[in-house]
Amino acid sequence: MSNPTPTPPGSTPGPDRGAQPGGAPAADQPGTSGKAAKPGKGGAPATKGSDKQSDPLRRSRAGGLYVGVIALGIVLILLIIFVAQNTDPTTVRFLGWQAEIPVAVALLIAAVAGLFLAGIAASLRIFQLRRRVKHDRKA
Repeated sequence: MSNPTPTPPGSTPGPDRGAQPGGAPAADQPGTSGKAAKPGKGGAPATKGSDKQSDPLRRSRAGGLYVGVIALGIVLILLIIFVAQNTDPTTVRFLGWQAEIPVAVALLIAAVAGLFLAGIAASLRIFQLRRRVKHDRKA
């Protein structure tokens, strides 16, 4: 017996006549839930990820925190290795002050100072943008 309609690419030809593209069985097939897909916005079929309640593996704050803690742990391990390998003393002079400290400590102080200065610059830019938005809303 021949199939009167051509088989779309990605579907499985054969006895399950209700197969959808991609080989997924239709909702009215035996062995399925019998529920049709819920429509998404505008009456379009719902796509994967559009229904947050049904996705048990969706992202959460706790998951983001977990990833952040793991990343911080890796950075701290690398920092410990860096400090352990750079213990040679060096002389640092700044505005008449002089100190002999390990190279790693000098570099870490410089990095923290750079982050502090970048944070100040970013804060000033954010303040400037907020002030502009506030001024535009009044106008």
